[in-house]
Amino acid sequence: MALPLGFFSTFSAAGPPSVLNSPSPSLVLLQPASFRPFHPKLRTAVTYAAASEPATASEPVTETKKRAPRGFSKPRPVSPEMKEFLGGRTEIPRTEVLKVIWAHIKENGLQDPANKRVIVCDEKLKKIFAGKDQVGFLEIAGLISPHFRKVES
Repeated sequence: MALPLGFFSTFSAAGPPSVLNSPSPSLVLLQPASFRPFHPKLRTAVTYAAASEPATASEPVTETKKRAPRGFSKPRPVSPEMKEFLGGRTEIPRTEVLKVIWAHIKENGLQDPANKRVIVCDEKLKKIFAGKDQVGFLEIAGLISPHFRKVES
């Protein structure tokens, strides 16, 4: 088995004296000598970069454009039950819905005091959580999924 040259420089045979002076010569514990992964003199990294065009001082610096939201952060139309819970909003991203639901849970103290992972549903939450009396916090994302309609692109 081949080992890199820097391997032995990063580990030392330091340890309790009882281990080093043990009757078994094959029992030697290796401990990290430092947090650096390699010895700087033994390994050097060279990076080559080719510029496509030389930069000029007269060109203005442009800021990067913010990309359009996609996936869970893209606003989607919601069901009438979710619209009622959200106070009339017709389109909203799933991430925002989760924030609104958790704010409602915290404001009304709907977490079970004995087990904080269980949410005791009030009437508003029962409408969007399929009539369940209690839900686990990991179930919330799955229970709100049917309230989002797919938009044909």
